[in-house]
Parts: sequence; structure tokens; C-alpha cells
Amino acid sequence: MNGITFAGKQLKTFNVLAHAHEDWELIYCTGGAGEILWQNEKTAYTEGDALVIPPHLLHCNYSNKGFTNVHIRIENDCTLVADGVTKVSDDADRHIRTCFEAAFFHFNGDADKRAVLLSAYGNLIVSYLAAFRGRSVLSAVTEKIKADIVKNFPSADYKLDAFLHSLPFNYDYLRKLFKRETGITPHEYLTAMRMQTAEKLLSCDTPYNVSEIAALCGFDEPLYFSRIFKKTHGVSPLHYAKRLR
Repeated sequence: MNGITFAGKQLKTFNVLAHAHEDWELIYCTGGAGEILWQNEKTAYTEGDALVIPPHLLHCNYSNKGFTNVHIRIENDCTLVADGVTKVSDDADRHIRTCFEAAFFHFNGDADKRAVLLSAYGNLIVSYLAAFRGRSVLSAVTEKIKADIVKNFPSADYKLDAFLHSLPFNYDYLRKLFKRETGITPHEYLTAMRMQTAEKLLSCDTPYNVSEIAALCGFDEPLYFSRIFKKTHGVSPLHYAKRLR
């Protein structure tokens, strides 16, 4: 989840001394312009820009004419990924700003509702950053899905849908994002991993029969395994093995 741990505002300010945080820091410039200085780099920003700053990154903020902002800190979540300061520009309707302002309001509002609302707005802000920046902010999500599939595909009990629903993003959005970044859906990637493993086992001299290979590739039904293999390769597993040996 993307829980917000702090939300604040800066009125017209010219300098913020060098500092770092345990959590991700997200800054939305509501007025003016300036520069974030970090690791001998400079990231210029102006009104309507959001800045994503990783945990433990020492940085300072400088402006000749002054700036105002809303800034939040968010729990270190794998859906945010960056080696340095990243800038994301808001759209004309200022959707990101609306979320930052709401997060600030609720952080300082009703304590009984705060946790749920801040979690919701944290997820929404990260989603907007992903949508407006493109694949780079959420590439870690795709990598997380791929890693989970690689880890679990040999198990017939693996439930990919359950894992996707556990992530703090819309299920359909994740499927579309994954396909945009990899060219295939998560379920197609799962099938591809299982079929690639089956190919390797069938291509070499192994002691396993088709039923055992099916089990090693995450299928509890050999007939279903054979049907999927033939659909993707044009021949049955037995014919595939005989052709290569």
C-alpha cells in the first residue's frame, strides 16, 4: 500500500536546507519555480510539477523568486522506483494537485477516518504519477508481477488473479499496463514461462514422463497441459520430444 505518513505545505519559500527522509517524498509545486539539488544534479521545476524523491536521498531546494508547495511523505512502496529526483508534470485539469490538496486536508482532519483516506489518496497519487509519467514510475509493478510469476509458476496452486488483486491498483489497469510494457498479459506471461520450462524438459534427455513434466510446469492435469502445449507449439508434447531427440 501507499500510506501517507506526513503531509504539509510551504508558503512562499526560497531555500530548504539539505535533508533526507526514511520514506519517499512527493512534492507538488503550487506556485513559483525552483530547483532541487541532489548528488551534483539539478532538477528544475515550476508550478504544476510534481517531484518524486527516493528515501535517504540527500537534497535541498533553492529558488530565486520563491515557491509554494504541498509535500507528502509516503511509505516505501515497490510501486515507486527512481534512482534520483524525478519530475512529473500535471495535466490541464490539475488532477495530481487535487489529490495532494486532499491528502493534506485529511492528514490534518478527522483522526478516525484519516488512515483509510490517506491510504486511498496515497494509492491515487501514485496511480496518477504512473499515468502521467508513463511506464517508468510503475515499471517496478510490472517487475513485481513478473518476479511473482517466475517464483510461483511451477506450482499448480498458484493463483495469479489473487496476486494481482492484492496490489494497490485496479486489476484491469494492471493488465493493460503489463501488456503495454511487455507485449503480453500477465496470464500469457505465466503460460509462456510454463511452456518454456516444458520445452527445456522435453528437449533434453530427462527421466521425466509427460505427466511429471506437466507437474513440474505447474499443471495438475496432464491432459490440460498437453492441450495448452499443442495450442502453443502445434504438436503434442510427445511429438515435440520425438522430433528433437
